[in-house]
Amino acid sequence: MTFEDLESWQKARQIVRKIYELTRANELCRDFGICGQLQRASVSIMSNIAEGFERRHLQEKLQFYNVARGSTAEVRSLSYVIEDNFPQLASASAAMRQEIVVVGKLVSGLLRSTEGRKP
Repeated sequence: MTFEDLESWQKARQIVRKIYELTRANELCRDFGICGQLQRASVSIMSNIAEGFERRHLQEKLQFYNVARGSTAEVRSLSYVIEDNFPQLASASAAMRQEIVVVGKLVSGLLRSTEGRKP
């Protein structure tokens, strides 16, 4: 099994693709700060899941999965910034938020599973 087989990583990858589409396709793309932060946070989810999966020590795995979980909250929070400041993107932002909640739950499952392997 590889990290690419993890449902959490696959869904995180989908989120990254959607965020890049969202941040390129409308006036949101002129807000470099929010776009960059949203892109970095979403890529962080995907990357930290992958890196955690490849780590051999449980504590390292947990650390990376925790960072990934934290980044899901960051993306959720930023989605409210978009919703509040770009009303025409409110429905897209809400839909993205629902998907990121799913990713967060999957990462929480990774955390629980990994914690269950502690001696």
